[in-house]
Formats: sequence, C-alpha cells, structure tokens
Amino acid sequence: MSQQDYIKDIARFGLENDREKLLATLNEFIDHAKSTKKINFALQLQSILKDAVRKQETSGMLKVGSPSHYQQLTDRETDELILEKLTSDYSLENLVCPPEVKDKLLNFLNEHSHAELLNRHNLPLSNKLLLHGPSGCGKTLASYVIAGELKKLMIVVNLGAIVSAKLGETSKNLAKLFRKAAQEDCIIFIDEFDSLGKVRDYSQDHGEMKRVVNTILQLFDYLPQSSMVIAATNQKNMLDEALLRRFDVSIAFELPTKEEIYQLIDLTLKQSEFSFDKKTIANNIIKEAEGLSYYSIQKTLINAMKRSLFGTNNSRALKPKIDTSIWKQLVAEEKEALTV
Repeated sequence: MSQQDYIKDIARFGLENDREKLLATLNEFIDHAKSTKKINFALQLQSILKDAVRKQETSGMLKVGSPSHYQQLTDRETDELILEKLTSDYSLENLVCPPEVKDKLLNFLNEHSHAELLNRHNLPLSNKLLLHGPSGCGKTLASYVIAGELKKLMIVVNLGAIVSAKLGETSKNLAKLFRKAAQEDCIIFIDEFDSLGKVRDYSQDHGEMKRVVNTILQLFDYLPQSSMVIAATNQKNMLDEALLRRFDVSIAFELPTKEEIYQLIDLTLKQSEFSFDKKTIANNIIKEAEGLSYYSIQKTLINAMKRSLFGTNNSRALKPKIDTSIWKQLVAEEKEALTV
C-alpha cells in the first residue's frame, strides 16, 4: 500500500468510528514509515498513538481511587513536566567538535547500535550521559545528534515545572518523569542539571537538595536499559560527587579552537549559498572570534548573512556575498557584550 492509501483508510475508519480497524491501520502505517526510512515520523506517530490509547483507556466515568483514575491523573501531571517531545534529523556530521569528543560520542552510539550483542554477553549498556562545559559549545546539539543517530524519541524536561517549593514535590516529579520515559523507551534530556544535582552539603537547601539527589541516584540505579538520560551542565563542579560517579560517560565540551571555528564556518556556508566578499578579511575575523562559543560565532555569521542580503542591490543573486565589514562589527559587539 502507498502512503496515500493508508491515509485514506485512516480517515475512513476514523470517521466510521471503527476503532479496531483504525488502530490496525495506524500500526501498519507506522511499520510502512519505518520501512521507507521515515523513522522520525514513525516515532512521533507511535508516541501519539500510545498516548491516545492510554487516555482512551482511562477516559469516561472513572471510579475515584481506581487504577485507571490514578493513571489519568498521572498522565495529566506528567505532561506538565515535559517541555517538548521531539525526534531529530541531526547526525554527527552536524556537530563540530574535537576528535576526542566525537570518539566518545561514537563509542556511546556504537553500544546502542549493538545492544543485542552486549546483552548476549551480559554486558551493561551505557545509558547515562553527562555533557558539561561552557554555554553555547554544543551540549544541546549533541543530545539532538544522539536522538537523531539512534532514531529515538527525546523528552525535554521542563525544569521550571520539575522544581517545586513544596517539600518533597521535586523528587515526586522526577519519579513521574522517569516512569514516563520507561513507558516510552525514550531519551530524557535535562538541561541545567546542576539545579537538581547540587552537592548535598549546601546549607541553604535545608535537606531538600539531599532528598532530590538521593532520588536521582535511585532513579539512575533502576533506569531500564531501553531508556536513556542525557544531562547537560556548565557547572560540573557544583554536582554531587556520588551523582557524577553514576554517569556511564562524561564528555567535556570546550570553546572552539581556530581550526574548529574554520570547520564551523565551512559547515554554515555549506548549508547556504553565501560566500565571503573578502576572504582575507574573513580569515582575520576568524582569528578575532577566538574566545567566543560555537553558538556566538554562528549567530554573528548568520546575522551578517541576513544584513548583507538586505543591503545588496540584487536580493535574487544566485551567489550572495557576506559583507565582512558587517561580520567584523557583529563579532566585536558580541565580544564586548560577553566581556571576552
């Protein structure tokens, strides 16, 4: 069957309220999407289907206190803890980083690509990853790359909803989220992890942070092999020592070297039709950009592209040029703003 045939059947069975045929066709459509290499679409559809089925099973007149009633309440509460559920098209080619970082990511990905082999030999699968380093140096992008390479659904944690002023509530929220991830066999991505995993002797926490860290330690210990946690922080030194030891892999992301800035510029230009109006001046600006993060450098370059495009007489030019004087000014402003 073609994709159009599946869509027509789904529409027909949905309008006819034929739930059995609708679910069967949707599952066939998901398999079809996977077989035609539309993995991300298949994962998103599968997640929607799971959620819808679970909500239908707990809908209608529910007896207060019944398992179905508690499940409905849990689903509603857990949804508030999730900032976004996404799939990714990013691959390792989209990430500019030192060879040692790429090697660690490759080894981590290889484990998951050969999970059955490891299981046959009773070897554990690394599924807890810590990404640390300055802001804007590729930690979040690396999480998208992992989700894209492994074709897994990723849950982005809503940290504002997780952390609660109520005593013990933060730990309960974390437990709900980890249960959700176990049901979905997906990746949990927690940015600014230091706000949860601080060392347990901080006097201002009055014991609450100790409870949170102890909860995370327990959740890590019982995390199913089919699920994964990726935590990112730019303040690794603030994390509890016992928590640091629980991570299977820890990867440091640093500010780009001159060589890595060149790679970033090449990658950004490769994805566009732009080129520099003055190559020599562009090389000098790249030297001046040292000390900025990958994010800051790419941001100034993209803004320079846009301003150059607006300033050109022929906006439909096949090979638009980047005005290096504009980029030079933007880099200088970014360094001043960040006191680099």
